[in-house]
Amino acid sequence: MTDQMPVTSPVLEMRDVSISYSGIIPAVTGVDLLVRPGEIVGIIGESGSGKSTLAQSILGLLPETVKISGQKLALSGVDLLAASDSTLRNLRGPAAAMIFQNPMTTFSPLHTLGRQLMDLLWRERHLSTLEKRQMILVALQDVGLPDPAARLEAYPFQLSGGMLQRVAIAAALLMRPSLLVADEPTTALDVTMEAQILHLMREIRNKAGVSILMISHHLGVIAELCDRVAVMYAGRIVEEGPVETIFADPRHPYTKALFACEPALISDTAMRLPVIGGEVPRPVDVGCGFAGRCSQVLDCCSVLSPPWVAVHNTDAPHLSRCHRSAP
Repeated sequence: MTDQMPVTSPVLEMRDVSISYSGIIPAVTGVDLLVRPGEIVGIIGESGSGKSTLAQSILGLLPETVKISGQKLALSGVDLLAASDSTLRNLRGPAAAMIFQNPMTTFSPLHTLGRQLMDLLWRERHLSTLEKRQMILVALQDVGLPDPAARLEAYPFQLSGGMLQRVAIAAALLMRPSLLVADEPTTALDVTMEAQILHLMREIRNKAGVSILMISHHLGVIAELCDRVAVMYAGRIVEEGPVETIFADPRHPYTKALFACEPALISDTAMRLPVIGGEVPRPVDVGCGFAGRCSQVLDCCSVLSPPWVAVHNTDAPHLSRCHRSAP
């Protein structure tokens, strides 16, 4: 983890962002999030909490039936809420690029990897084909892919999942993004390859200064890689702060329950695996969405929306959205 980030214009800024499908089915409600230059921010939560929907909204990858609203959704200073389709296309790559969960489906099976990587450089019209090829080889070398020249002639099925994920990261870096959005990038990989990919992403930040938004349900990945973490539940961020602070002293009941289910933290003598009872509900307009599953629920939790409360009021605040956190 790095030292505290200096105060600069954020690469990504979200204020009160809400996302709904067909205008009636809420997926994300009232999200505030900042990613500063050179910072790695993690988002954790159960499946169905809205993590991937939030990530795809940044690059305009959600279907047309999705409605996005809010006070601000800005990428590299550009207002995405008012951006045209052409503006979004121009932002994809230079402003933000995405690494998807399954490397086996990232690339087309019909073309060689070299052909597909070459297509990504369509903006570089001033470069010759030979110069573009050299850029690609350098990018593949930077992500530690062995024999990169030979890989250009390979089809995706000829590479392992770990090697394909390295190619996917190289593809994203070819576009020189300010923000790299990684949506569960190590889920399909074994433990050894996961460690290598995390090391690679840390090097990308340190050498190129790329900001990273890491989405994961794996607490170890977040603890190892990120500077700050946002805990997401039922479409809302319920706790946010420095990784060290939240992992050492989680304050929201959901965060505590999530940590209690982490396999690495379960006692060897435990006779039964801990679970969080019930299912993630749809985002709610009033009250706390975790009230129906919370072991510390209060009478007010189902009728009053919990406020953001600074539980550690420092330069890098630790915030919790819980009535029990209120002074």
